[in-house]
Amino acid sequence: MYQALFFDISGVLYDGELVIPGAVEAIARAQASALEVRFVTNTSRKTCTQIYHDLLGFGFSLEPAQIFTAPVAAKALLKQHHWRPYCLVHDNIRSEFAELDLPDPNAVFISDAESGFCYEALDKAFQLCHAGAPLIGIGLNRYFKSDGKLHLDAGPFIRAIEFAAATEAIIVGKPSADFFAQVVRSVAAPADKVLMVGDDVFGDVEGALNAGLKACLVKTGKYQPSDELLVKEPFLCVDSVVEAVDCALRVA
Repeated sequence: MYQALFFDISGVLYDGELVIPGAVEAIARAQASALEVRFVTNTSRKTCTQIYHDLLGFGFSLEPAQIFTAPVAAKALLKQHHWRPYCLVHDNIRSEFAELDLPDPNAVFISDAESGFCYEALDKAFQLCHAGAPLIGIGLNRYFKSDGKLHLDAGPFIRAIEFAAATEAIIVGKPSADFFAQVVRSVAAPADKVLMVGDDVFGDVEGALNAGLKACLVKTGKYQPSDELLVKEPFLCVDSVVEAVDCALRVA
């Protein structure tokens, strides 16, 4: 029996500028049920407020407090440790970290920086980490889908700095078990009564399973044929978020 339902956002609720068919109605059914609903994303090209208004614009009904983003978790961690990060972030969210992006950095924070991933910027990140600065990463997503194409995400760049500086990143977003635990703490349900619905077989599905949640892979967004064969532990695999909600409501 499920008691809570977590959704990835991009690729699950919408793909580019198009809502996944039936997604608005499916989320409305989930929200109207006894299930606690959360929206969990590594998206680092938009602020939490932008994500909220985007979802409202697509017709979804939700509250801002239901959204959990990796950048928000990263900022909280940086502030907790009083780290002064060298930030490789997207211009759209740079303002979110302006108060922390100070001179004389003693940490490195990497999210999806898009064109900011140039040699000079990555080399500076390497030099800091090689000298002992902690490396904080937004998530280990390998790629994301936009405009009908797959694009490199932050994960490969985080791995590159780890390899070059012989260090290990602190991952604050999916597939980090700590990040999933943070979202689980926001609901009354225990982890094993939560179903995570996503389009990333590693970040969403494998990450959720490793954190003790149940998982469901949808064949939309970044899903690629045979992704369901890449993780050995059992999980659901359905065509879209519509079927995922149907399954959750039948078991709830």
